[in-house]
Amino acid sequence: MRATTLLGKIFGLKQTRIQGVTIDAQGLVVDVAPTTRLPYCSSCGRRVRSVHDRYEDRRWRHLDLAALRVWLRYAIRRVDCPRCGVVVELVPWAENQSWFTYEFEEQVAYLAQGSDKTTLSALMRVSWRTVGANIERVLPRHQKTDLLDGLTHIGVDELSYRRHHEYVTVIVDHVKGGVVWAQPGKNAQTLNAFFEELGPERCAQLEAVTLDMSAAYLKAVTEASPQARVIFDRFHVQRLAHDALDQVRREEIREADPEVRAELKKSRFALHKNPWNLSTIESAKVAQVQKANQPLYRAYLLKESLARILDGRQVNVARKKLCEWVSWASRSRLQPFQKLAGTVRSHLEGILACFATGLSNGRTEGLNGKIRTITRRSYGFHSAASLISLIFLCCSGIVLQPVHR
Repeated sequence: MRATTLLGKIFGLKQTRIQGVTIDAQGLVVDVAPTTRLPYCSSCGRRVRSVHDRYEDRRWRHLDLAALRVWLRYAIRRVDCPRCGVVVELVPWAENQSWFTYEFEEQVAYLAQGSDKTTLSALMRVSWRTVGANIERVLPRHQKTDLLDGLTHIGVDELSYRRHHEYVTVIVDHVKGGVVWAQPGKNAQTLNAFFEELGPERCAQLEAVTLDMSAAYLKAVTEASPQARVIFDRFHVQRLAHDALDQVRREEIREADPEVRAELKKSRFALHKNPWNLSTIESAKVAQVQKANQPLYRAYLLKESLARILDGRQVNVARKKLCEWVSWASRSRLQPFQKLAGTVRSHLEGILACFATGLSNGRTEGLNGKIRTITRRSYGFHSAASLISLIFLCCSGIVLQPVHR
């Protein structure tokens, strides 16, 4: 069997004719050509009879063969398309303006779904920047449908990356459970871009939007989709109570006498844990706080009371209890909880919507946890576009398979 025939069976390249093979310092170089006689325009895909000129040999990286890098080499032509002008021809083994074959990019994308930066870069012998560019090209080939079609219940949240200096707004579909939209930024303008892309008709189909208490996000939602029910995440409300407890604890320790300060030290984790999860030592620490500092213990009770209310299921009961809690917190003489009481009062209907619908940002936060794992293993991404492509690759339901021949 001829070497070119054997390599043709090994590589399995479609509509590609292997003309020769050599080995140089870079690896195995395979001379290829399209099987079609007339070239195709890379912009519109039409057959073109007029050839403008021909480039010198150009190379595309293919999957390795044993320990050898494999390169496809071809003197690519520029065609004079009546519609598009002078452009390079379309080749069957690679995307336009890509230096890698389809098979190579698919393998990189498959490994990127589950591998870290170091493993992937070492195995495929490419830089992490190249991985990001490959993923950006692979993603449109697998997203066959518009992810924004049929949205009725969505979650909105922001995600920080690059040491919390940059942010990405992420939209999650509560029904299908995947990421449907992402863009750099975390302000109203960023979310407005989503609603503009969604369009007025699909905005009118939205029934519920879960989000935190961001004023910017709330403004964008109410303006673009006023009929949608705004649901504030209960876990975010509870987190605000924990933050208020931390502020009270720091203030009380700073102003307390040395003896009282010693008793309040190392009480943070005990005060934040659920009562039924406290160990014997931690229960003793909470009892010690009760004796040593009444304001801090009052803050602890306010935090626990709000958590128990948010665990409820009945809207009317929750409304009554939240109003009572707001009244208690407003009279607590604890400034962080007085501020929180005002926040709960102004967002009461959105908080109660969580009880009525059973929706929260839990799914969004869960996907954000997965996305944070992605960002931790992809520190080399310096562009938001590459990171967003990887987010869609891993969190939008795309299933890739390894390239086998």
